[in-house]
Amino acid sequence: MKRQLILEDGTVMVGEAFGSEKDSTGEVVFNTGMTGYQEILTDPSYCGQIVALTYPLIGNYGVNRDDFESVQPSVKGFIVREAADFPSNWRSEMSIDEYLKLKDIPGITGIDTRKLTRIIRKYGTLKGIICNMEVSVEEVVEKLKMTGLPNDQVKQVSVKSSYRSPGRGKRIVLVDFGMKQGILRELNKRDCDVVVVPYNTPAKDILSLSPDGIMLSNGPGDPKDVQEGIEMIKEILGKIPMFGICLGHQLFALACGGDTFKMKFGHRGSNHPVKDLETGKVAITSQNHGYSVKEDSLLTTPLKVTHLAINDGSVEGLKHENYPAFTVQYHPEASPGPDDANYLFDQFMDMIEINKREEIQHA
Repeated sequence: MKRQLILEDGTVMVGEAFGSEKDSTGEVVFNTGMTGYQEILTDPSYCGQIVALTYPLIGNYGVNRDDFESVQPSVKGFIVREAADFPSNWRSEMSIDEYLKLKDIPGITGIDTRKLTRIIRKYGTLKGIICNMEVSVEEVVEKLKMTGLPNDQVKQVSVKSSYRSPGRGKRIVLVDFGMKQGILRELNKRDCDVVVVPYNTPAKDILSLSPDGIMLSNGPGDPKDVQEGIEMIKEILGKIPMFGICLGHQLFALACGGDTFKMKFGHRGSNHPVKDLETGKVAITSQNHGYSVKEDSLLTTPLKVTHLAINDGSVEGLKHENYPAFTVQYHPEASPGPDDANYLFDQFMDMIEINKREEIQHA
Protein backbone atom coordinates (compact mmCIF):
# COMPACT_ATOMS: atom_id res chain seq x y z
CA MET A 1 0.00 0.00 0.00
CA LYS A 2 1.29 3.45 -0.94
CA ARG A 3 1.90 5.98 1.83
CA GLN A 4 3.49 9.40 1.85
CA LEU A 5 5.72 11.52 4.03
CA ILE A 6 4.79 15.20 3.99
CA LEU A 7 7.10 17.81 5.54
CA GLU A 8 6.12 21.26 6.74
CA ASP A 9 8.19 22.86 3.93
CA GLY A 10 5.89 21.18 1.37
CA THR A 11 8.20 18.29 0.47
CA VAL A 12 6.27 15.12 -0.41
CA MET A 13 7.87 11.69 -0.62
CA VAL A 14 5.83 8.66 -1.66
CA GLY A 15 6.76 5.17 -0.53
CA GLU A 16 5.35 1.87 0.67
CA ALA A 17 3.60 1.35 3.99
CA PHE A 18 4.85 -1.04 6.64
CA GLY A 19 4.10 -1.34 10.33
CA SER A 20 0.90 0.31 11.55
CA GLU A 21 -1.46 1.90 9.02
CA LYS A 22 -2.37 4.89 11.21
CA ASP A 23 -1.33 8.47 10.38
CA SER A 24 1.29 9.98 12.66
CA THR A 25 2.83 13.44 13.09
CA GLY A 26 6.18 14.27 14.66
CA GLU A 27 9.52 16.02 14.34
CA VAL A 28 11.50 14.31 11.56
CA VAL A 29 15.11 13.54 12.49
CA PHE A 30 17.80 11.25 11.07
CA ASN A 31 20.14 8.72 12.64
CA THR A 32 23.36 7.65 10.91
CA GLY A 33 23.82 4.31 12.68
CA MET A 34 24.34 1.28 10.44
CA THR A 35 22.95 -1.09 13.10
CA GLY A 36 21.02 -0.79 16.35
CA TYR A 37 17.59 -0.04 14.92
CA GLN A 38 15.89 -1.97 17.74
CA GLU A 39 17.58 0.17 20.39
CA ILE A 40 16.83 3.32 18.39
CA LEU A 41 13.14 2.42 18.13
CA THR A 42 12.90 1.90 21.88
CA ASP A 43 15.04 4.83 23.05
CA PRO A 44 12.71 7.16 25.05
CA SER A 45 14.75 10.16 23.86
CA TYR A 46 12.95 9.83 20.50
CA CYS A 47 9.57 10.61 22.08
CA GLY A 48 7.53 12.73 19.67
CA GLN A 49 9.88 12.16 16.73
CA ILE A 50 9.72 10.37 13.39
CA VAL A 51 13.11 8.72 12.89
CA ALA A 52 14.73 8.27 9.48
CA LEU A 53 17.69 5.90 9.22
CA THR A 54 20.36 6.82 6.68
CA TYR A 55 21.67 3.27 6.26
CA PRO A 56 19.81 1.80 3.25
CA LEU A 57 18.85 -1.67 4.54
CA ILE A 58 17.17 -1.97 7.94
CA GLY A 59 15.76 -5.04 9.68
CA ASN A 60 18.05 -7.73 8.27
CA TYR A 61 18.78 -9.26 11.68
CA GLY A 62 15.22 -8.95 12.98
CA VAL A 63 14.00 -8.02 16.43
CA ASN A 64 14.99 -10.02 19.52
CA ARG A 65 13.99 -10.07 23.18
CA ASP A 66 17.27 -8.69 24.56
CA ASP A 67 18.00 -5.38 22.83
CA PHE A 68 15.08 -3.22 23.97
CA GLU A 69 15.89 0.07 25.70
CA SER A 70 12.32 0.52 26.98
CA VAL A 71 9.23 -1.65 27.22
CA GLN A 72 7.05 0.71 25.18
CA PRO A 73 8.62 2.62 22.27
CA SER A 74 7.89 6.35 22.04
CA VAL A 75 8.78 7.11 18.41
CA LYS A 76 6.00 8.51 16.23
CA GLY A 77 7.15 6.86 13.01
CA PHE A 78 9.98 5.05 11.23
CA ILE A 79 11.47 5.87 7.81
CA VAL A 80 13.81 3.53 5.92
CA ARG A 81 15.04 3.07 2.37
CA GLU A 82 14.43 -0.68 2.45
CA ALA A 83 12.95 -2.86 5.19
CA ALA A 84 14.12 -6.49 5.19
CA ASP A 85 11.15 -8.84 4.79
CA PHE A 86 12.96 -11.99 5.90
CA PRO A 87 15.48 -11.33 8.71
CA SER A 88 18.23 -13.87 9.28
CA ASN A 89 19.79 -14.14 12.73
CA TRP A 90 19.74 -16.84 15.40
CA ARG A 91 18.33 -14.35 17.97
CA SER A 92 15.57 -13.00 15.73
CA GLU A 93 12.01 -13.50 16.98
CA MET A 94 10.09 -11.26 14.57
CA SER A 95 10.60 -8.88 11.66
CA ILE A 96 10.70 -5.14 12.07
CA ASP A 97 7.36 -4.92 10.23
CA GLU A 98 5.79 -7.31 12.74
CA TYR A 99 7.22 -5.34 15.66
CA LEU A 100 5.94 -2.00 14.35
CA LYS A 101 2.49 -3.51 13.84
CA LEU A 102 2.59 -4.93 17.38
CA LYS A 103 3.42 -1.52 18.84
CA ASP A 104 1.14 0.45 16.46
CA ILE A 105 3.98 2.51 14.96
CA PRO A 106 3.64 3.55 11.30
CA GLY A 107 6.54 3.11 8.94
CA ILE A 108 7.33 4.09 5.37
CA THR A 109 9.88 2.43 3.11
CA GLY A 110 11.06 2.96 -0.44
CA ILE A 111 11.75 6.69 -0.20
CA ASP A 112 15.08 8.42 -0.85
CA THR A 113 16.44 8.73 2.69
CA ARG A 114 19.62 10.43 1.44
CA LYS A 115 17.53 13.21 -0.10
CA LEU A 116 15.52 13.50 3.12
CA THR A 117 18.73 13.75 5.16
CA ARG A 118 20.09 16.49 2.90
CA ILE A 119 16.86 18.47 3.35
CA ILE A 120 17.11 18.21 7.16
CA ARG A 121 20.81 19.13 7.13
CA LYS A 122 20.06 22.18 4.99
CA TYR A 123 16.92 23.48 6.69
CA GLY A 124 17.10 21.84 10.12
CA THR A 125 14.64 19.40 11.67
CA LEU A 126 11.13 19.71 10.26
CA LYS A 127 7.71 18.59 11.42
CA GLY A 128 6.22 15.90 9.23
CA ILE A 129 3.46 13.35 8.89
CA ILE A 130 3.29 9.78 7.61
CA CYS A 131 -0.17 9.49 6.09
CA ASN A 132 -2.34 7.91 3.38
CA MET A 133 -2.55 9.13 -0.20
CA GLU A 134 -6.04 10.63 0.00
CA VAL A 135 -5.17 13.72 2.06
CA SER A 136 -4.85 17.27 0.73
CA VAL A 137 -1.14 18.11 0.80
CA GLU A 138 -1.83 21.86 1.06
CA GLU A 139 -4.09 21.39 4.09
CA VAL A 140 -1.61 19.05 5.77
CA VAL A 141 1.29 21.48 5.26
CA GLU A 142 -0.73 24.36 6.67
CA LYS A 143 -1.67 22.28 9.71
CA LEU A 144 1.94 21.21 10.26
CA LYS A 145 3.11 24.83 10.19
CA MET A 146 0.55 25.77 12.82
CA THR A 147 1.18 22.79 15.09
CA GLY A 148 3.76 23.31 17.82
CA LEU A 149 6.02 20.64 19.25
CA PRO A 150 4.96 19.10 22.57
CA ASN A 151 6.73 20.18 25.75
CA ASP A 152 5.80 17.26 28.00
CA GLN A 153 7.87 14.46 26.48
CA VAL A 154 9.75 13.76 29.72
CA LYS A 155 6.45 13.45 31.58
CA GLN A 156 5.26 10.98 28.92
CA VAL A 157 8.24 8.62 29.19
CA SER A 158 9.35 8.85 32.84
CA VAL A 159 8.26 6.19 35.33
CA LYS A 160 5.17 7.12 37.35
CA SER A 161 6.43 5.68 40.63
CA SER A 162 9.77 4.65 42.13
CA TYR A 163 11.13 1.12 41.98
CA ARG A 164 14.28 -0.65 43.13
CA SER A 165 16.82 -2.76 41.26
CA PRO A 166 18.60 -4.39 44.21
CA GLY A 167 22.34 -4.78 44.65
CA ARG A 168 24.83 -5.03 47.50
CA GLY A 169 27.05 -2.16 46.41
CA LYS A 170 26.64 1.60 46.30
CA ARG A 171 23.14 3.06 46.59
CA ILE A 172 22.47 5.02 43.39
CA VAL A 173 19.32 7.06 42.82
CA LEU A 174 18.68 7.06 39.07
CA VAL A 175 16.43 9.97 38.09
CA ASP A 176 14.39 8.85 35.08
CA PHE A 177 13.99 11.65 32.53
CA GLY A 178 13.54 9.02 29.79
CA MET A 179 16.08 6.44 30.85
CA LYS A 180 17.54 3.85 28.52
CA GLN A 181 17.81 0.41 30.09
CA GLY A 182 21.50 0.40 29.17
CA ILE A 183 22.22 2.86 31.99
CA LEU A 184 20.53 0.60 34.52
CA ARG A 185 22.40 -2.41 33.12
CA GLU A 186 25.76 -0.70 33.61
CA LEU A 187 24.94 0.17 37.23
CA ASN A 188 23.73 -3.39 37.83
CA LYS A 189 27.02 -4.74 36.44
CA ARG A 190 28.77 -2.81 39.21
CA ASP A 191 26.46 -4.35 41.83
CA CYS A 192 24.89 -0.99 42.62
CA ASP A 193 21.71 -0.86 44.68
CA VAL A 194 19.66 1.27 42.28
CA VAL A 195 16.46 3.16 43.06
CA VAL A 196 14.80 4.55 39.91
CA VAL A 197 12.65 7.62 40.63
CA PRO A 198 10.34 9.79 38.46
CA TYR A 199 11.62 12.97 36.83
CA ASN A 200 9.70 15.25 39.22
CA THR A 201 10.83 13.65 42.49
CA PRO A 202 11.69 16.45 44.99
CA ALA A 203 15.24 16.72 46.32
CA LYS A 204 14.16 15.94 49.89
CA ASP A 205 12.61 12.63 48.78
CA ILE A 206 15.79 11.68 46.93
CA LEU A 207 17.98 12.58 49.91
CA SER A 208 15.72 10.55 52.20
CA LEU A 209 16.84 7.43 50.30
CA SER A 210 20.40 7.97 51.63
CA PRO A 211 22.06 7.66 48.22
CA ASP A 212 25.80 7.36 47.67
CA GLY A 213 25.39 8.88 44.20
CA ILE A 214 22.83 10.50 41.91
CA MET A 215 22.50 9.51 38.25
CA LEU A 216 20.73 11.92 35.87
CA SER A 217 19.45 9.99 32.87
CA ASN A 218 18.98 10.83 29.22
CA GLY A 219 15.58 11.92 27.94
CA PRO A 220 13.65 13.73 25.19
CA GLY A 221 12.79 17.32 24.42
CA ASP A 222 13.92 20.79 25.48
CA PRO A 223 15.74 20.75 28.85
CA LYS A 224 14.20 24.12 29.74
CA ASP A 225 10.80 22.40 29.88
CA VAL A 226 11.98 20.24 32.80
CA GLN A 227 12.06 22.85 35.56
CA GLU A 228 11.43 20.22 38.26
CA GLY A 229 14.70 18.52 37.36
CA ILE A 230 16.65 21.77 37.33
CA GLU A 231 15.40 22.75 40.79
CA MET A 232 16.14 19.29 42.18
CA ILE A 233 19.73 19.41 40.90
CA LYS A 234 20.25 22.85 42.46
CA GLU A 235 19.18 21.54 45.87
CA ILE A 236 21.25 18.34 45.76
CA LEU A 237 24.43 19.65 44.10
CA GLY A 238 27.34 19.50 46.55
CA LYS A 239 25.59 17.11 48.92
CA ILE A 240 25.83 13.88 46.88
CA PRO A 241 28.16 12.93 43.97
CA MET A 242 26.38 13.32 40.65
CA PHE A 243 26.76 11.95 37.11
CA GLY A 244 24.57 13.14 34.21
CA ILE A 245 24.05 11.75 30.71
CA CYS A 246 22.56 13.57 27.68
CA LEU A 247 19.46 15.44 28.94
CA GLY A 248 20.88 15.04 32.45
CA HIS A 249 24.00 16.87 31.22
CA GLN A 250 21.91 19.75 29.85
CA LEU A 251 19.81 20.03 33.02
CA PHE A 252 23.01 20.07 35.09
CA ALA A 253 24.36 22.97 33.00
CA LEU A 254 21.11 24.93 33.41
CA ALA A 255 21.07 24.29 37.17
CA CYS A 256 24.59 25.71 37.42
CA GLY A 257 23.75 28.90 35.52
CA GLY A 258 24.59 27.84 31.97
CA ASP A 259 22.35 27.98 28.91
CA THR A 260 21.24 25.57 26.17
CA PHE A 261 20.10 25.97 22.56
CA LYS A 262 18.38 23.88 19.91
CA MET A 263 20.80 22.53 17.32
CA LYS A 264 20.05 22.70 13.62
CA PHE A 265 19.68 18.94 13.21
CA GLY A 266 21.36 17.48 16.29
CA HIS A 267 23.66 14.52 16.79
CA ARG A 268 22.10 11.09 16.26
CA GLY A 269 24.28 8.11 15.45
CA SER A 270 26.88 5.65 16.70
CA ASN A 271 30.13 7.11 15.38
CA HIS A 272 30.53 10.63 16.80
CA PRO A 273 34.15 11.38 17.80
CA VAL A 274 34.58 13.21 21.11
CA LYS A 275 37.85 14.53 22.55
CA ASP A 276 38.64 14.32 26.25
CA LEU A 277 40.41 17.63 26.91
CA GLU A 278 42.13 16.32 30.05
CA THR A 279 43.75 13.26 28.44
CA GLY A 280 43.74 14.26 24.77
CA LYS A 281 42.16 10.92 23.84
CA VAL A 282 39.33 10.64 21.32
CA ALA A 283 36.41 8.25 21.86
CA ILE A 284 33.89 7.16 19.26
CA THR A 285 30.52 7.67 20.91
CA SER A 286 26.82 6.97 20.56
CA GLN A 287 24.70 10.13 20.57
CA ASN A 288 21.07 11.18 20.38
CA HIS A 289 20.28 14.81 21.16
CA GLY A 290 18.80 17.88 19.52
CA TYR A 291 19.88 20.41 22.17
CA SER A 292 23.34 21.43 23.34
CA VAL A 293 25.02 23.53 26.03
CA LYS A 294 26.21 27.00 24.99
CA GLU A 295 29.92 27.08 25.70
CA ASP A 296 30.14 30.86 26.19
CA SER A 297 27.34 30.70 28.78
CA LEU A 298 29.64 28.71 31.07
CA LEU A 299 32.20 31.51 31.56
CA THR A 300 30.50 32.82 34.69
CA THR A 301 29.65 29.37 36.10
CA PRO A 302 31.68 26.95 38.26
CA LEU A 303 31.67 24.48 35.36
CA LYS A 304 34.67 23.35 33.33
CA VAL A 305 34.36 21.92 29.81
CA THR A 306 35.96 18.46 29.78
CA HIS A 307 34.92 17.09 26.36
CA LEU A 308 34.30 18.58 22.92
CA ALA A 309 32.79 17.13 19.74
CA ILE A 310 35.43 16.78 17.03
CA ASN A 311 32.99 17.41 14.16
CA ASP A 312 31.46 20.71 15.26
CA GLY A 313 33.21 21.74 18.48
CA SER A 314 30.07 21.54 20.63
CA VAL A 315 30.25 20.91 24.38
CA GLU A 316 30.24 17.17 25.18
CA GLY A 317 31.30 17.07 28.82
CA LEU A 318 31.30 19.18 31.99
CA LYS A 319 32.81 19.01 35.47
CA HIS A 320 31.96 21.08 38.53
CA GLU A 321 35.06 22.76 39.88
CA ASN A 322 33.94 22.71 43.53
CA TYR A 323 31.72 19.64 43.93
CA PRO A 324 31.94 15.95 42.93
CA ALA A 325 29.80 16.15 39.81
CA PHE A 326 30.39 15.59 36.11
CA THR A 327 28.28 15.03 33.00
CA VAL A 328 28.58 14.02 29.34
CA GLN A 329 26.36 14.77 26.37
CA TYR A 330 26.90 11.39 24.72
CA HIS A 331 25.92 7.86 25.82
CA PRO A 332 28.69 5.95 27.64
CA GLU A 333 26.33 2.96 27.96
CA ALA A 334 26.09 2.94 24.11
CA SER A 335 23.10 0.67 23.32
CA PRO A 336 23.59 0.84 20.39
CA GLY A 337 27.12 1.82 19.53
CA PRO A 338 30.74 1.52 20.69
CA ASP A 339 31.63 1.20 24.37
CA ASP A 340 34.72 3.46 24.23
CA ALA A 341 33.27 5.67 26.97
CA ASN A 342 32.08 2.89 29.28
CA TYR A 343 34.88 3.76 31.72
CA LEU A 344 32.87 6.80 32.85
CA PHE A 345 30.67 4.54 35.00
CA ASP A 346 33.83 3.34 36.79
CA GLN A 347 34.92 6.97 37.13
CA PHE A 348 31.59 7.69 38.81
CA MET A 349 32.14 4.78 41.23
CA ASP A 350 35.64 6.08 42.03
CA MET A 351 34.30 9.60 42.62
CA ILE A 352 31.82 8.22 45.15
CA GLU A 353 34.61 6.36 46.98
CA ILE A 354 36.82 9.44 47.11
CA ASN A 355 33.91 11.54 48.38
CA LYS A 356 33.22 8.98 51.14
CA ARG A 357 36.86 9.03 52.29
CA GLU A 358 36.89 12.82 52.37
CA GLU A 359 33.68 12.85 54.42
CA ILE A 360 35.23 10.45 56.94
CA GLN A 361 38.37 12.61 57.18
CA HIS A 362 36.33 15.74 57.82
CA ALA A 363 34.00 14.02 60.33
